[in-house]
Amino acid sequence: MSHPSNFDSRRPHATTILGVKRGNMVALAGDGQVTIGDIVLKHGARKIRLMHDGEVLAGFAGAVADAMTLFGKFESQLKAWDGNLRRASVELAKEWRTDRYLRRLEAQLIVADHSSLLVLSGDGDVIEPDDGVVAIGSGAPYATAAAKALVEHTQLDARGIVEAAMRIAADICIFTNDHFTIESIVASSDEASEQADSGLTIEQLPIATAETPSEDDDDDDDDDDESHDADVDEDDPDDGEEGRS
Repeated sequence: MSHPSNFDSRRPHATTILGVKRGNMVALAGDGQVTIGDIVLKHGARKIRLMHDGEVLAGFAGAVADAMTLFGKFESQLKAWDGNLRRASVELAKEWRTDRYLRRLEAQLIVADHSSLLVLSGDGDVIEPDDGVVAIGSGAPYATAAAKALVEHTQLDARGIVEAAMRIAADICIFTNDHFTIESIVASSDEASEQADSGLTIEQLPIATAETPSEDDDDDDDDDDESHDADVDEDDPDDGEEGRS
């Protein structure tokens, strides 16, 4: 997970996103702080989006312009795969890892629906947490620790957990504030039953494993790039505001 200093300090970045899945509910929370370097530009940015008619949640941390590009790509994949979150996530990870332009983007995404909570990165990662808790951005370690403790020792639902954990993170991390956006999805009884009956795990889906191109590769002509982008091993399992990650 990238540290804030790894990003270009002159670019606006978004900060902390936390996702929790508990029972039949999944919730995402994001703070509202937007920074360039050590300067706060905005306190009420919205970094969580509802997609696919409210059935999918997505949140970003990192360079905001980059994240907006990824949101657009992810939404296109959702439409192409008729709302199948896992398949859309894998296909975005492939494209993100191998595309000459996308592989330079500095952002991470958390995406979720009623049955899945995933974190996506430009390394080709599609990761599903074991305990239903995941965070990205500057305050991720603090938000994650707080959420795990709340899951273990309280009966709060997913929405209550993300709100309480983000307040703890905001008290500790200087790049996280307490102007939160929180969105949640509750599975119907039929969806919950379907989820329980499904044996498919994210590890069973094909994920891109192509080598990350070197800087020398970037100087090759477009034909070489197109050839490289097509070289993906399919069988290997494996919002408009700006701020800091």
